[in-house]
Amino acid sequence: MACLLTAGRLNPCNDTQGGLAFVEFADFDTLGLATFESGSDAIASFAGTPVWYKYELNSNANNFVENINSDADAGTTFYEQVLTLSLKKLDSVSHKELKLVTYGRPHVRITDRNGNVFIMGLLEGAKVTGGSAVTGGAMGDFNGYNLTLTGREKTPANFYTGA
Repeated sequence: MACLLTAGRLNPCNDTQGGLAFVEFADFDTLGLATFESGSDAIASFAGTPVWYKYELNSNANNFVENINSDADAGTTFYEQVLTLSLKKLDSVSHKELKLVTYGRPHVRITDRNGNVFIMGLLEGAKVTGGSAVTGGAMGDFNGYNLTLTGREKTPANFYTGA
């Protein structure tokens, strides 16, 4: 079977920024079927009724990386989605909620500083694979939570254009 290409790509303008603006978590299996924009892999809407819980970010330590894993001998390809978060300030409410995120397998809606929105863990969800609660040593040290979430999907994280 041939995997036919459909388009090229011009060199884009230098008008983007790195970094994330905020992330949102929804319980696993609440999205329902996704409706895609015509001729695109971008998701326009979901049939389910997920409740999204927003986490604002203001650090340069937050990032989203998608690693492509392909093995010609096995004939497999999958995408490993890795979200690294640094959430400032320890508090009891966040402690409890982040414990639930750690126990669960949430879907994650990621908004970057360019206004792009991605869905991480669309079919399989995302798991917390590491992290820490940090008090710091000196007065100026970081106080908060560091989390790493990892998802493995058959396809790359889709852009999301819905409301």
